[in-house]
Amino acid sequence: MAFEIYTSEKTGKYYFRLKATNGQVILQSEDYASKASAENGVRSVIENTKDGDGRFERREASNGDVYFVLKAGNSQIIGQSEMYKSTASMENGIQSVIKNAQEGSIKDLT
Repeated sequence: MAFEIYTSEKTGKYYFRLKATNGQVILQSEDYASKASAENGVRSVIENTKDGDGRFERREASNGDVYFVLKAGNSQIIGQSEMYKSTASMENGIQSVIKNAQEGSIKDLT
């Protein structure tokens, strides 16, 4: 699918999300003050997934669900996944981000 850049109606902040071919959101950004910053975040995802899963940090929530974050070279979080019930599902999510990010198309919903 593609990256989507959008704004929050409540805060006016910009975000991006990466969707898999089935339409499911597989990576969600933090908020950004400008659209240009959100676009830079998309480029950072593309760049930081080129070499596989080395920039992904696997985490466990307090309820036992697992999720991952994608970090840039400076250790700043670029995006976060949804919660998964199993490690295998989370690993599939990471592979989906790597695959879909490299397509690199951006849909501007602002």
